[in-house]
Amino acid sequence: MPLLMTFAFAALVAGVMLGLPRLLAPRRLTPVKAEPFECGLDPIAVAEGRFAIKFSTIAIFFILIDIELVFIWPWAMLYRSLGWFGFVEMLVFLGILMLGFLYVWRKGGLEWE
Repeated sequence: MPLLMTFAFAALVAGVMLGLPRLLAPRRLTPVKAEPFECGLDPIAVAEGRFAIKFSTIAIFFILIDIELVFIWPWAMLYRSLGWFGFVEMLVFLGILMLGFLYVWRKGGLEWE
């Protein structure tokens, strides 16, 4: 019975989250509001020139941080039982992630102008 109630509650929350935008979203869209655009670019300007790579490198940087936290949290909970093998494996993992951080740094993604 508790499992059924859990699924029912999850279905209710999903239904509310899917139906809520229909109730709260603005109804009158102008052509400018309906036009797709990239983050950081003016949606009204003509698409001329090159797209700045900094947006992509910042996105890579945040993905690397998320990946790091997802794998480090369970390791931190069990680090004593894993012993030296777990410690060396985490050092290898962090070394691989540092390659991603170095890539972002070399591309200038950490510079704020």
